Amino acid sequence: MSVIYDRVALIGLGLIAGSMSLAMRRRGLAGEVTGYARSAETRDTARRIGLVDRVCDSAAEAVEGADLVVLCVPVGAMEAVAVDIAPHLKTGATLSDVGSTKRAVIDAVGPHVPQGVHFIPAHPLAGTEHSGPESGFAKLFDNRWCLLVPEGGVDDAAMANLRLLWEGMGAHVDQMEPDHHDLVLAVTSHAPHLIAYTMVGVADDLRRVTDSEVIKYSAAGFRDFTRIAASDPTMWRDVFLSNKDATLEILGRFTEELFALQRAIRTGDGDHLFDYFSRTRAIRRGIIEAGQDTDAPDFGRGKQGE
Repeated sequence: MSVIYDRVALIGLGLIAGSMSLAMRRRGLAGEVTGYARSAETRDTARRIGLVDRVCDSAAEAVEGADLVVLCVPVGAMEAVAVDIAPHLKTGATLSDVGSTKRAVIDAVGPHVPQGVHFIPAHPLAGTEHSGPESGFAKLFDNRWCLLVPEGGVDDAAMANLRLLWEGMGAHVDQMEPDHHDLVLAVTSHAPHLIAYTMVGVADDLRRVTDSEVIKYSAAGFRDFTRIAASDPTMWRDVFLSNKDATLEILGRFTEELFALQRAIRTGDGDHLFDYFSRTRAIRRGIIEAGQDTDAPDFGRGKQGE
């Protein structure tokens, strides 16, 4: 593919930003990629491994002259970064992000976007439990979805270019309204993460099961919970605080379903359990048929980057 943006600035240099840089480099989608991270240690690591073309020592320097600026920081840090970079954004540039919630990002960043800058929030539905500048890999977005979540009218050319970029990095692209995005993600990501954290916490609190037994005898289900619960704590703290209403709604529904299953187990209602598990099994088949996972016994997760 040809160059879509002459200069792309990535603010935050963790898993997503690193994978974006490597994915853009793989296809030659950007003339230059600059980057900035708050931590000097992260900047030094990014320089050492050549994660981006130029690591800058301030966000203002990184965004100078950039055609696309992507905020790759936790949702709770978005507003401070937006205030910092706003005076330095080029007229005609596109400002985007990769946050897991969208209403909170729009409320935090939107008021600070200068006139003449196109603000297009986005959310790539891809990731691993790893974080930091050395965790990125070029194939992270392959066959995954990226949702573009603008509010109100947005410049058609700016939308088209951002769509082209994400498609060039390997993703499928769709557009969604912000509040609906937050509800959908509460179902597919946020509530499952909270449940995983809770289950791992229960195992830790249940002193009748020793640590060595939990580790040695972990069945696939618990291993999956621990993998999810290993995700970046700062990011997930901000996700739950910024998507409070949708997450609480879904957790309320989850609690009702859990009570119904508890009752079925207590009363020996095997028909209810069988019917419920049959219905939910169909969801798994749908995910496989949509190409979002494989039917492999390792849940389709090979080595990172494969």
